[in-house]
Amino acid sequence: MEVRLDSEERDRGGRPDVAHGRSANESERTTVRIDGFRPTSTAGAVVRGTDTQRDGLPTLSVVVPVYNDPRGIRTTLESVAKQTYPAESYEVLAVDNGSTDGTGEVIRAFAGLYDHVHLVVEDELQGSYAARNEGVENACGSLVAFLDADMTVEEDWAESVVASHERHGWDYMGAPVETYIEGERTIGAVYDDLLGGFPVEQYMTEKGFTVTASLAVTREVFDEVGSFDERYTSQGDGEFGKRVREAGFVQHYEPAITVYHPTRTDLRAWLRKQVRIGRGAAQHRRFHPGYSDDGSLIALGRFLPPNPVSFHRRLADATDPTARRLLTLYGVDYLSKLARTAGAIVESIDLRRSERA
Repeated sequence: MEVRLDSEERDRGGRPDVAHGRSANESERTTVRIDGFRPTSTAGAVVRGTDTQRDGLPTLSVVVPVYNDPRGIRTTLESVAKQTYPAESYEVLAVDNGSTDGTGEVIRAFAGLYDHVHLVVEDELQGSYAARNEGVENACGSLVAFLDADMTVEEDWAESVVASHERHGWDYMGAPVETYIEGERTIGAVYDDLLGGFPVEQYMTEKGFTVTASLAVTREVFDEVGSFDERYTSQGDGEFGKRVREAGFVQHYEPAITVYHPTRTDLRAWLRKQVRIGRGAAQHRRFHPGYSDDGSLIALGRFLPPNPVSFHRRLADATDPTARRLLTLYGVDYLSKLARTAGAIVESIDLRRSERA
């Protein structure tokens, strides 16, 4: 069910405004509950619920941001709407980030079939972190988990997330992301599968964060450290994780839970992602210089080809390629590096221009 709310009340209390994220009570609206449904909202609306446990089970809120991807959101909702965890103890918040195609209609169709699936709209600020924040603000659960549109999970995924929390007492949890090739084995898909990926365990161990495609946190984390920094194009997950770690919360890597993410089959789509990553790195340097260790954007090393020995070692850990495949993948690796560098340079220029304006 979708309900749009127009009357807005402001309350400036609550958790601090952290780096252009949203404070806990930054914006609250008068809400209406109909037959047990929690109303959804337009961008900026905050519909904060409380975790009303049933049969002693904590409520899990699953937030899935999406923009112009009806096929991807359908895939994810088909996977997450039918779980072994009781439907009355979890909710799925699909956050439409201003889609201009049939994405919203797909979500509405699922919301009509499942009482625990809801459409949330964030159409004022474009960006996945803004969409995730809107989902969090509408969430009712004491636990909040995040997935990307086009991902799939096992049918006991929600149950496993809750069980992991009860077993280990974490505040912030990351789990493995397994990539797979769907359809044609293009060079982009093969590269993404073999060398793209999400080394979540390494991120958790060395850098104290996990990707938002496989993240679960307690409500208390947001109450203490604030929301995602909405200014980021990419890499906001790393900045958020560092805030969580520095605040002293318990971070946990859960190898027993796996989520599944299709590779990008289109090389151009993969390179566009690398540009976004580069832009995110430049934003990270500007917004949080104390966290950044990327070095100069115009350093010669950013434009040189990858080290062939280290590249071969990375690839050998995943497969035993032919000489032709090795050279092709090496070329994609170099293009990816240049795309990230280009994205960082363009974003740095844009940021300087905006500051002078």
